[in-house]
Amino acid sequence: MSSAPRQRPAIEVDVVMRREPVSGPMSRWQAWRWVLADVMVRSEPEDTGVQPPDEQHEPQAVEPLDAAGTDAQSTHWLFPRYRVELFRDDPEGYFLNLDSPSPCFWVFWRADEARLLDGEPMAVPQIVTLSYHDAGRWLDAQERVDQVPAPDEVVAWLRGFVDANYQPEPKRRKRPDSFKPLTDRFGQPVRISTEKLRGGGPPGR
Repeated sequence: MSSAPRQRPAIEVDVVMRREPVSGPMSRWQAWRWVLADVMVRSEPEDTGVQPPDEQHEPQAVEPLDAAGTDAQSTHWLFPRYRVELFRDDPEGYFLNLDSPSPCFWVFWRADEARLLDGEPMAVPQIVTLSYHDAGRWLDAQERVDQVPAPDEVVAWLRGFVDANYQPEPKRRKRPDSFKPLTDRFGQPVRISTEKLRGGGPPGR
């Protein structure tokens, strides 16, 4: 009898996107832009697997906690229940995140023609990750990726996973220069002989 597959460590988060007016010359071509405002932890790892995942992530308008520095025309939209999983075959990606000056969440989002706001597509998060490798692949594919710092409790959770799963590859010892093959000015191998010269010595002796 086969055992049940081991569940991946995971948390659930809510993603908040902000729609804000564009100022300056760029406003002639683009009146509004979307940016990532926040990623908020919704459930702890031990509670995440209890409920089935949310596939819809239906947005709702919310008020920012700190409205002092926010433009009066800006609006905030919360997209609920994104699952952030830790994959055991990518421990290096999480290690590189922890090794950065500010460990963070990365959010990959797209303009969704099926969800409109004032006739324009909304910015809808697709995936949230803690892996440096994931973010790099998305950026290489010219996708839109934003980041926000991860809270201390998430950093501690991620560090525990990395400590248990990441084994850095041992650094290979650099070969000393004295062991490098000698070549002539044309790049051809040079043969060195340690035998004494035979026959008569140098002229004059």
